[in-house]
Amino acid sequence: MDGGQLNVGGYTPFSATDYPGRLAAVVFVQGCAWRCGYCHNPELQARPRTSPLSWPRLLERLAARAGLLDAVVFSGGEPTTDPALPAAIGQVRALGFKVGLHTACIYPDRLKRVLPLLDWVGFDVKAPFEHYATVTGVPGSGRQAEECVRAILASGVSYECRTTAHSALLPPASLERLAATLAEMGVRNYVLQQFRATGCGDTALNCCAAPGYPDEVLAAGMAPLFPRFMLRQAY
Repeated sequence: MDGGQLNVGGYTPFSATDYPGRLAAVVFVQGCAWRCGYCHNPELQARPRTSPLSWPRLLERLAARAGLLDAVVFSGGEPTTDPALPAAIGQVRALGFKVGLHTACIYPDRLKRVLPLLDWVGFDVKAPFEHYATVTGVPGSGRQAEECVRAILASGVSYECRTTAHSALLPPASLERLAATLAEMGVRNYVLQQFRATGCGDTALNCCAAPGYPDEVLAAGMAPLFPRFMLRQAY
């Protein structure tokens, strides 16, 4: 998990939404092993041998913004794919930034290594763990995700747990079962996100999505399970 330079596929110089309560820059790391149909960054799934963006040059841009931003968030793709992530986190922290991570909970061992380096984690839980492959397309992915979730909760790092709910992939019964499982595991901060067709490359999923799902009535039934709960609506 060390050595080399970060493989960067994109960069957002300013975001007020990717790290709650902080102004952040977002670095999009190239590469993801899963193939979720509703992925909004499918161009980041492949992992080219040469980084589309230069990490040293991007680091210079970040250094120039020290004092203007609070944090840098590593997103993707799946950031823990990259063996250079720990070193990149250290370089960003040396500039005085807080560090956030967006993860799909793919690689438990790699995630455990970087958790002590982080200030905040936003992590996705896509379905009941026994049915994960219906979303990711990868057998056994639910076991990986569950181990990652447990590691995050045990780490003490601040977090946001979130689920993107597509009506065809997570019908109400599955969504309610997932919420109950997460609450039993100790999740205290949960965000339920409505599926957004904008940016999704899977036309079949776009066509079959029920608008406004899950609605406020369904969400209200799950809200009491969590001290902090939000329904993030699609706009």
